[in-house]
Amino acid sequence: MWEHKARIAIVDDHLIVLEGLQKLLSNAAHIEIAGCFTSGAAFLSYLQLNTVTIVLLDITLPDANGIDLCREIKKISPDTIVLAISNHSERSMIMQMLQQGASGYLLKNISGEELIYCINEALAGLVTFSKSAREIMMRPSASELKGIAQLTKREKEMLLLIAEGKTTTAIAEQLHLSPLTVETHRKNLLQKFQVKNVAALIKAATEQKFL
Repeated sequence: MWEHKARIAIVDDHLIVLEGLQKLLSNAAHIEIAGCFTSGAAFLSYLQLNTVTIVLLDITLPDANGIDLCREIKKISPDTIVLAISNHSERSMIMQMLQQGASGYLLKNISGEELIYCINEALAGLVTFSKSAREIMMRPSASELKGIAQLTKREKEMLLLIAEGKTTTAIAEQLHLSPLTVETHRKNLLQKFQVKNVAALIKAATEQKFL
């Protein structure tokens, strides 16, 4: 099938997952395990000096965010195929990994047969998903609607004032509301855009064309 064996690295901080994945891949004649790593830093150091065909990358590592790590991997070795392997089943997470250069997304409930199939698809140059991940990607608008915030007229007004850098007190005075009401709207906006601070709120609102 391939002239040379595909060198696969596995990055996951759970030893039982590393052992399980190695076992699942051990019977594939065209695959060899390049190495197993429990941290992003250890894998990046290895990648600087060694060729890796595919990396099975956990999204949540003790020292790194999988999305940032995927970007770093593609910078160091653009030809290395990144396949995310995770328990995170949010469509937004899958999309972010693909945007950073990943060639696929596999959920950890994957079978050995399916894992080999997805690896073969990636080696053939395709974007690949495990069955569960594909179902998430194919779900119609429910999750996508969740991704685009649905705002009331008052919340849109509030968002514009927050983006202008106005304080809670200033907004309360301008809209003739109590500061507590303004704070409630502010918290609701953070929740609707699924962000933790005002800077991230403004970025998300801009991306979704509210600003």
